Amino acid sequence: MRKISLLLIMLISMSLFAGEQKKAEVKVTAQIVGNKIVASYQIPEGMHITLQKDYLYVDADSVDWLKLEPTIYPKGVKDADGDIVYHGQMKLTRQFTFLKKYTDSRPLKIFAGFQACLDSGTCMFPDEKEFTLNIKYDKKYDINNVPAENEKPLPAKKAPISAVLKYLLMAFLGGIILNVMPCVLPVLSIKAMSLVKQSHQDKKEILKGSLMYTAGIIVSFIVMASVVIFLKISGEMVGWGFQFQSPGFVMALLIMIFVFALSMFDVLIFNAPGMNKATQASQKQGHWGSFLSGIFAVLLATPCTAPMLGAALGFAFTQPPLMILAIFILIGLGLALPFLLIGFWPAAIKIIPRPGEWMNVFKEVMGFLLFATALFLLRTLYFLVGGDGTFNILWFLLILSFSAWMFGRWTRPHIPHKKQWVMAILAVLISVFAGMFLLRFNDSSSNKTEMVSSTKGNWGVFSPEKVQELRDAGKPVFIDFGAEWCMTCKTNEKVVLYTDEIQKAFRDHNVVLLRGDNTKRDPIINEWLRKFKRAGVPLYIMYIPGKDEPEVLPELITKDMVLNMLKKLDK
Repeated sequence: MRKISLLLIMLISMSLFAGEQKKAEVKVTAQIVGNKIVASYQIPEGMHITLQKDYLYVDADSVDWLKLEPTIYPKGVKDADGDIVYHGQMKLTRQFTFLKKYTDSRPLKIFAGFQACLDSGTCMFPDEKEFTLNIKYDKKYDINNVPAENEKPLPAKKAPISAVLKYLLMAFLGGIILNVMPCVLPVLSIKAMSLVKQSHQDKKEILKGSLMYTAGIIVSFIVMASVVIFLKISGEMVGWGFQFQSPGFVMALLIMIFVFALSMFDVLIFNAPGMNKATQASQKQGHWGSFLSGIFAVLLATPCTAPMLGAALGFAFTQPPLMILAIFILIGLGLALPFLLIGFWPAAIKIIPRPGEWMNVFKEVMGFLLFATALFLLRTLYFLVGGDGTFNILWFLLILSFSAWMFGRWTRPHIPHKKQWVMAILAVLISVFAGMFLLRFNDSSSNKTEMVSSTKGNWGVFSPEKVQELRDAGKPVFIDFGAEWCMTCKTNEKVVLYTDEIQKAFRDHNVVLLRGDNTKRDPIINEWLRKFKRAGVPLYIMYIPGKDEPEVLPELITKDMVLNMLKKLDK
């Protein structure tokens, strides 16, 4: 009799619960709005949905013509247990871009998951609604045409005059500091040697050389500013050093630096075949050499972010075109300042030793320094094109060396002009065909997890979802946004972040370490850089439990900065 009574009570309870669940049903709808999948939830009174990503989601079938971005969750409210909950109406959104062009309207299965709970504490079983929506191709949302909505640049806005002057000054000072960055050192050393050679000339010639060097820098920065303005107007996300995310650009720079290094050992001399007016050629080569030195200085400076430069560029990219141009020109003037001073006050050259055999030794040492720069660029290419691509590049550099030797060997003044031209064209053709055959860049097979695992310490892979998950769990999170081509990043890692002392301090404070790798263009990381008003990497931030806004460190960091930041966790 007792067993029958218990069975009746269970049946009655289950029927009441089922009736209550059926009566209080969450209504779910789904629709396509522009390039977004929007799932709308109508939550009955007396019920709520908790933010648990395993149960609350909007997803779709995997297809090869559509790319889905991460789910966007509404803000919600915190309950007594600290969980995010939703009442009434709420929406989940997933943005998408088209990977392929098609003409027909294609069906796509959409899945909207959720778990509803009574405010009294009882939760229903997890549920999932399925929808089939038709999606038409729209050129506006093609991945090759327009960036995703979260990549659009910030609208230009007017800034107070005091802020404008501050950032202009920071741009100029940042340009000056670039002179002592390791990226620029090789070209500056070579230019110093060139000024020594010109020290026997009159002051006007020295001034002309300095002005040509400055002109090379300013023209380069104007070109860069024009590119940034064009990309900004077209809606592209840009940042300082963004060209180093292009394998083609890095390869072109590697070729120039490598051939320039070969010339330091007299493998070839940059004289066009048939030029035998030595005096005129020497004079032109000196001035144009200064101009080219300025261009090389700018090309090599872009992977470095000097102190104050990052903030100035971050400000520039939110401003109208004229302000962008002004800031870039001031950076260029700062970079050129040391040589402008020598041009106007040539007496400063006296501190440099007199010309002699040491100059040949110095030139060859600079050649090795340029080879080291080429190796740095080759390392950057490794992370862009993978191991197989890097091996092909090494073969290409060997063939390029042979072509340079041919050019240098058979275009000397005593060789007949016709033979000079034939051998020069042959050397160029060998290099071009080798490049067409070997330099076919594909996406690297290495992924971000492999890149992060190669670094020292227990670093995880950055993602906004991971950051939010850790913050919801009340854990401190330190994020390092960097790139393999960023010399400032590598310096900070070697001197500060990856040292035993700092790694131990992170472990002692139970800080979770994440790394966002922007070696290749990453729209999510770019959005975070813009969020913190940075034009490029590096960016270092730490989320402290209980605080909404993170601690932000400058571009160049020290151990004391990190340790002082960690002390805030002890409070």
